[in-house]
Parts: sequence; C-alpha cells; structure tokens
Amino acid sequence: MTRSIFVFLHRWAGLAMAAFLVLVGITGSILVFLPELNHWLTPNLYPGPRAGAELSAAALLRRADALTPQARATRIFFAAPGTAIVSFEPKPGVAEVDVSLFLDPVTGDELGRVKQKGLPESLGDLLPFIDRLHWSLALGPWGVWLLGVVALVWTIDCFIAFYLTLPPNILRGGRGFLARWKPAWLVKRGASSYRLNFDLHRASGLWFFPLLLILAWSGVCFDLNGVYRGVMDLAFDFAPSVWKRDNPPSPEGREPLAWEEAERIARDLMAERAASETFVIDRRVDFSLNRETGLYVYGVHSSQDVGEKYGGTSVAFDAYSGALHGSQAPSGRKGGDTVTTWLVELHMANVFGLPYRLLVFIGGLAIALLSVTGIVIWWKKRRARRHVDRTTSMASAARAMLDL
Repeated sequence: MTRSIFVFLHRWAGLAMAAFLVLVGITGSILVFLPELNHWLTPNLYPGPRAGAELSAAALLRRADALTPQARATRIFFAAPGTAIVSFEPKPGVAEVDVSLFLDPVTGDELGRVKQKGLPESLGDLLPFIDRLHWSLALGPWGVWLLGVVALVWTIDCFIAFYLTLPPNILRGGRGFLARWKPAWLVKRGASSYRLNFDLHRASGLWFFPLLLILAWSGVCFDLNGVYRGVMDLAFDFAPSVWKRDNPPSPEGREPLAWEEAERIARDLMAERAASETFVIDRRVDFSLNRETGLYVYGVHSSQDVGEKYGGTSVAFDAYSGALHGSQAPSGRKGGDTVTTWLVELHMANVFGLPYRLLVFIGGLAIALLSVTGIVIWWKKRRARRHVDRTTSMASAARAMLDL
C-alpha cells in the first residue's frame, strides 16, 4: 500500500515538473560551457586577455556613466579576462534601463551592449537569454519563485524515486538484497521498447542520483532561499549576510562616497581581512553600490574560494561613512556557508575541472531524458489501461446482449 502511494506521488510530480526539467536540463548543459560559448559566439564581447594594465573599477564605472547618460552604474563584474560588465539602474525620472554595458578593462572602450529582458534580438542577447531561461524561465521574480517550487518538489521526488528502485520486500528471504536490486541499475539488451524505455528511466535515475540531488537542492538554494535556509539552519550555522541591513540609513539628500574613495576603502578593508585571516587574494571579481541598503560591496577571488571561476570573498561597508558592515567567507568560517558554497559551485560546474563539467553536461541531458522517458511510461500505461477498460466494456456489453 505504501509503495503504491509513492508510485502515485512520483508519477504526478514527474508529470507536473516534466516541461520545466526538460528546459532547465538542456539549458543547464549549455551553460556548463558558457565561457567558451561566449568567446566563440560573441568574440566582440569576450575577446580574451590583452596586454596592458587594467583600469581601476572606479575609472571603468565613470566611463560607463559617461556612455549611458540616462542611467547610473551600480555594479561592475569582471566576467572574464578582457571583459568587464557594468549594470545600471535608471536615473530619477527614467522609467527603465534594460541593458548591460561591456567594457574593455584595459582601455575602457565599449565592447557592446546586451539586453537584460525580453526575447533576444541579436547574437549577443542569445546566451544571456538562455541563462535567464535556466534561472527564472525569463519571467523575472515570478519565474524564480516557480522554479524554486519545482526544485523543492524535485528534491523530495529524488528520494521517492530512489525508494521505488529498491526491490519490494527488502528483508525477504532467498536471493540477497543486492542481487535483487542489481537489475534496477542495468538496461536489458534486446528488450521490448517499453522495457527499454523503463530501464533507461530507472537506471539513469540511479546512476545520476547524487548529482540530481545536488542540482535539485541547490536549485532550492537559488530560487527558494528562505526554505533552503530554514532546513539548513537545523544542522548548520551561517554567518550574517553582508548583503542585508536591518536599518538602512536614509540618504536625506546625501550622496554616497565617490567610486574612487569607495574603491580605496574597499581594497584597504579586503587587505586587512586577508592579513588577519591569512588568505591570498587572486583577483578582483565585482564592486557594487546598493542605494537601498546604503552599502558598497567589494568581491574578490581568494584562497578561501572553492570555485575556479568568479569568487565569493567579499566585504561590505557603509556607502556614506565607509564603516565596515561585514565580510563574507565562502568557506572555512561557518559550516552552513561552506556547505552552501560547495552546493553552488557544484551546481555551476565550477570545481574539479573539465571532467566534472562533462559530468554536469551529461547530467543535464539525463534530466531531460528522465522527464521524457517518464512521460512515455505514463502514456503507455494509460493507453494500456484504456485498452483494458474498453475490452472489459465490450465484453460486458456482449454478455448483456446474450442475456437478452
């Protein structure tokens, strides 16, 4: 009875999630090789490293403001060697700014602009659109919430699906448990199309189970973080977020510290932290101003980071006084932060080099395969039940005629 309930839950959860998982699986496989695809498809935006000293973040942000007079820069992200991406917010009186500006970090020259919303209109818009599809269905906050719910259901369903691969009556005598479980890991040769489809569904789910669980639960972390933290808080400690502030200061007509002064403070604070915690700074990653919270945040990649790209070592400070608000360590300080960092980097295929990236690439295709084979199983069983019902109805009708 318990098994039939889990079969029912697995079937309908899988059907409800199928379209979403096919989409995130395929787009996720594409995004595994995003740096290479960026350079291949849009070399004008991602030209690669070039000789010469890079300009300061402040100088590049000033350049961005000059090139986009209807907006004001809020963040610069050093996305790849030879490319800096600047994000904006509209100036007062301007409805919206739907663009990111790409700059050469050595010369400050504009490399191009990319839309942040809507359908792609150029080759440069294509990969950012695929990225938005993967993280939010390209629907903004509503899409993030919807995918978060899907990720939560998917996480639970991973355990249900694993249970359903176990042989019934685990403690039954006769052949050992492992011998009876072994067929679930295999695809039978020369089997019917239905059996082949069923074996592919079950075996791929088992072989990829650890990766699927990592991707599902990290998806909850990204898109339904309140639920993620609520569960993880039961087992781990977390440091306070550097991005939040309980009582943001009211600007009251004041202007934040100039980019130049803020960058100097940011570098000094990061250097002090590196000296006190004995880590090594490899490179800058991003620098941003949030006027709502009144905070500057400066991020670098350091020896505390576990990921190969980007970086999560950061400091935050008051945008008006320069006073330190807090710092964030991606690993080594709090258990919850370390576990979360590993989940995020594993999701983004940002650890263990090319072999793991290939595994995540194949895993994304396996997610799509699981969804498609699951639909086929449901459809064939449904058609078989309809056939049996129709045959039974015809037999009943025939018997009724004979009774007459």
